[in-house]
Amino acid sequence: MTPTVRKAVLTVHVASSVGWLGAVVAYLALAVAAVTTQEAQTVRAAWIAMELTGWSVIVPLAIASLLTGVANALGTPWGLFRHYWVLVKLLLTVFATAILLQHMPAVSSVAAIVTASEHANLLPAGLRSDLLHAGGGLAVLLATTVLAVYKPPGTTRYGWRKMHEGPGAVGAVNAAGFGHQH
Repeated sequence: MTPTVRKAVLTVHVASSVGWLGAVVAYLALAVAAVTTQEAQTVRAAWIAMELTGWSVIVPLAIASLLTGVANALGTPWGLFRHYWVLVKLLLTVFATAILLQHMPAVSSVAAIVTASEHANLLPAGLRSDLLHAGGGLAVLLATTVLAVYKPPGTTRYGWRKMHEGPGAVGAVNAAGFGHQH
């Protein structure tokens, strides 16, 4: 990957990841409002906004973050399976995206129920787990952010082998500006 393309992919990755994080914070605020208020209009509006935000903002940003993260890892010396922090970040992102995609149909169902009901504040207690989903999602996204910033040392066995294959392997990695970390 050329430096220009790498920077473009990294820019899209950072923007989509930061956008995903911000959208989850907004979603969490809506979930708190939906769960804590006794006003049917506020509950109805919050769930409608949560559905719209989820499908129109959070899901696309999650998918963009995942795809650009994979592209960035594959197109740089960091690689996808060479460093533990990249691998953990990938697994957390896949997990968060899968949970999000599994959870959003339930959000749509609740939004439909509260839109049709005069008593939107009488939701079953089980539907209040949205706070847990949003809070857990936020925690996972903060963890991936910490991993991306701090890049804890440690190469996988595969990464160690790749860095030591051939006479120029380590020099090529260091020349690209990605120091060898154990």
